[in-house]
Amino acid sequence: MHEASLAGGVLQLVEDAARREGFTRLISLRLEAGELAGVDVRALRFALESLAPGTLLQGAQISIETPPGQAWCLGCGQTVAIARRGDACPQCGGFQLQPTGGQELRVLDMMVGDD
Repeated sequence: MHEASLAGGVLQLVEDAARREGFTRLISLRLEAGELAGVDVRALRFALESLAPGTLLQGAQISIETPPGQAWCLGCGQTVAIARRGDACPQCGGFQLQPTGGQELRVLDMMVGDD
């Protein structure tokens, strides 16, 4: 389950930011996991919740946004929505698609505080 290693990476990023910025409490964490990022959002949430006890993630409100996948179709010259890599263009049925959105897993923002 690669979501466990992704959750570990998110925790490391939060801990690094806490050392750098001097905060001691994470109030909320907002992530983005695009439809084309290859991330099972439920598994990622479970992994983050499993890591939380005794860390900065404990007690934090975690939200995960899932923007849709988008691609540029070389066949019809349009930006189209796609749910998975390898999908056909919904406009022309072609398969010459270049993903342009919904591919990232990233931290959008954090609300932090001091105890």
